[in-house]
Amino acid sequence: MRSLSLVFLLLAMSAYAQTTAPTVAEAQEFMDKAETQLADLSVKVNRASWVQENFITDDTQAMAADAIDQVTAVTTQLVEQAKRFEGLKLPPDLSRKFMLLKLSLTAPAPKDAALRREMTEIGVSLDADYGKGKYCRKTGECLDITAIEKLMSTNRNPEELKEVWTGWHAIAPPMRQRYSRFVDLSNQGAREIGFKDTGALWRAGYDMKPEEFSADLERLWNQVKPLYLSLHTYVRWKLAEKYGPNLVPPDGPIPAHLLGNPWAQEWGNIYDLLGVQEDKGGVNLTELLKKKNLDPKGMVKYGEGFFTSMGFAPLPETFWQRSLFTKPADRDVVCHASAWDLDNLDDLRVKMCIQVRGTDFVTIHHELGHNFYQRAYKDQPFLFKNGANDGFHEAIGDAIALAITPEYLHKVGLLENVPQASNDIPELLKQALDRVAFLPFGLMIDQWRWKVFSGEIAPADYNKSWWALRLKYQGVAPPVARSEADFDPGAKYHVAANVPYTRYFLAHILEFQFYRALCRESGYKGPLNRCTFYGSKEAGAKFNKMLAIGQSKPWPEALEALTGERQTDAGALLEYFAPLKQWLDEQNKGKKVGW
Repeated sequence: MRSLSLVFLLLAMSAYAQTTAPTVAEAQEFMDKAETQLADLSVKVNRASWVQENFITDDTQAMAADAIDQVTAVTTQLVEQAKRFEGLKLPPDLSRKFMLLKLSLTAPAPKDAALRREMTEIGVSLDADYGKGKYCRKTGECLDITAIEKLMSTNRNPEELKEVWTGWHAIAPPMRQRYSRFVDLSNQGAREIGFKDTGALWRAGYDMKPEEFSADLERLWNQVKPLYLSLHTYVRWKLAEKYGPNLVPPDGPIPAHLLGNPWAQEWGNIYDLLGVQEDKGGVNLTELLKKKNLDPKGMVKYGEGFFTSMGFAPLPETFWQRSLFTKPADRDVVCHASAWDLDNLDDLRVKMCIQVRGTDFVTIHHELGHNFYQRAYKDQPFLFKNGANDGFHEAIGDAIALAITPEYLHKVGLLENVPQASNDIPELLKQALDRVAFLPFGLMIDQWRWKVFSGEIAPADYNKSWWALRLKYQGVAPPVARSEADFDPGAKYHVAANVPYTRYFLAHILEFQFYRALCRESGYKGPLNRCTFYGSKEAGAKFNKMLAIGQSKPWPEALEALTGERQTDAGALLEYFAPLKQWLDEQNKGKKVGW
């Protein structure tokens, strides 16, 4: 009897130990260990993923899957263990770390090891399928996405464009069943850590309730929608003039294959079809780059130079030794441009199949924005080594890219003479074709995905719902009939690779807020669209102050540090494009707006 009583006593003591209220000190100790563990694992994942995307083989896929599986398992376990501290009043910094730990997985996985492993392997395989994707023509020529983007940017034959568009989208149907399974597994993981589904988890990462965030996106879209409709109306009737009303209906959606891009997400490549009279001496950035005989690495040097002109330190020598600047001739790589911080300190890199053209020059400035942001917050604790929100990370380089004006090109020796600014419309239209045309696309990707995660869009309706949303937001339509035998979302990298996309919509709003603030800080006076802050140490110091905050504070505080504003707002974007909006509305008189 006595020995039995002792067992009961020990069990009771154990239960008591597990139910005693945790202390702040214990929470701090737990978090310190968690950050150390996650920092170490993140470097392993970064290295494995870098190799996998640069050398796509079965072996590298397996290595990346192993690393991702390990960090997913540990993070899932830590989130579970962190529940012990729920309800404990913690210092603000520590409380924020617990929140960010819970939100740290974009693909939360089930606790069950076999299911978690299955989900990881599916994710890696979808990323690899996209990277290996090719369309082989009847001639035997096989085109990867880099070649397809190049072809669609210049080809004006609608039948050939339709063929290539259809050919690229044919890479995706084999992904469909695996993607559906990935959604199910990720949702299970999200529910296990307290979220309704993975989409709800994603929306929780913006320092507001998920439903408040959805409402804020709608507010921003309604701010910019009139400008987009004016642009859409103008582009549609100009394309109808080029291709005829049978191909481009004057009051309907625009066929997606005619907009100069495989996804119709940016329209800058069809500027030449819009019949805009430019002043003599208009700037053609691609021609300027070729005239200088620049190679890809030389283009990246210009991007670095913009940041160093503002007072930032040059990129480390390892950046130039370890980055990928051009597509290798002997192997498949994931060519989608990306910026990397492999060791969370100084091992910064870009991976990009650079072509000598204006759009890539702009993209380089964007990607380096990630790298300089990463280095600015490198001294923060691990869970604060990130953008204030993911829209911030995308907006940094885009704010710099807006400052690629003729005056900047002249200052760096690419342009001999700055043209007279007697007519800003051509340049504003070029900018709008990329930045304004992108807005509804940037919004609809995750509108689709959140509905997929919530179950509102069933697997049987993936493609139908995708095109319904593209029609609703973008006013574009597929060039050929689509069915559920297709899986057109998978032909977009960010869907195949499970990268949240609302960040890009937010970035296209925030970049103008950042840009206007940097222009003001540099002392610039004049029309917003003509500003460059290249060389302004004052702007650079204010910029770095925001960047160094990382994710240590709620994003409104980071926004306020640079702009003095605490709300994302499209006012700066609308100010920038105000002369164009007025011009478009004059051109569109008598034309049907909308579709």
